[in-house]
Amino acid sequence: MNAISFVHEQLTATKEYPKFKAGDNVTVNYKIVEGNKERIQSFKGDVVKIQGVGFTATFTVRKISDGIGVERTFPFFSPNIDSVTLNKVGKVRRAKLYYLRQRQGKAARIKEKRV
Repeated sequence: MNAISFVHEQLTATKEYPKFKAGDNVTVNYKIVEGNKERIQSFKGDVVKIQGVGFTATFTVRKISDGIGVERTFPFFSPNIDSVTLNKVGKVRRAKLYYLRQRQGKAARIKEKRV
């Protein structure tokens, strides 16, 4: 089992992301393949949750697009993720921010942590 994990670590390229947690505002740039063309699209929103350990770890980002909430889950070790940029650090007291799904407008805002 140890040899399998060693080979898996050697074959997968580890990516460096900034440290972020639930409540932070991030921009995820990911690759989209359309036919034979490939382009990079950005998804900017608040991190709702981070779950999993190791290669199964994922994070969910939520944004409001034309008044409709859109959530997207990204695997940390996906080859389609180009980069992750940390925009704001949020001040929250929970690890999973599911309550944002019922909030609208100003009630759905997350306070920014002062540094």
